[in-house]
Amino acid sequence: MEWLLGVLGGLVGGNLAGANKGLGVAVNSASGAVGGGITGAIIQAATGSGLDFGQIVAQIGAGGAVGGLLTAVIGMATKGRSTAR
Repeated sequence: MEWLLGVLGGLVGGNLAGANKGLGVAVNSASGAVGGGITGAIIQAATGSGLDFGQIVAQIGAGGAVGGLLTAVIGMATKGRSTAR
């Protein structure tokens, strides 16, 4: 359950970070969700079970930050590449 908060934060962070990268909503959402989900799983393993307000904020915030970072890295890696032929 806790990793889901990371995924949701990652979705938002990925779309915010990739808004001007030209990757599209699907790629932004997918990369953000992957980054947020991985971060959420790591935080859950490190802190144990149980949710309080601080953990909810940490899950969403960290998921959004890492999801946004991963989307930005993908955007930089694909910069200048054209999919249209």
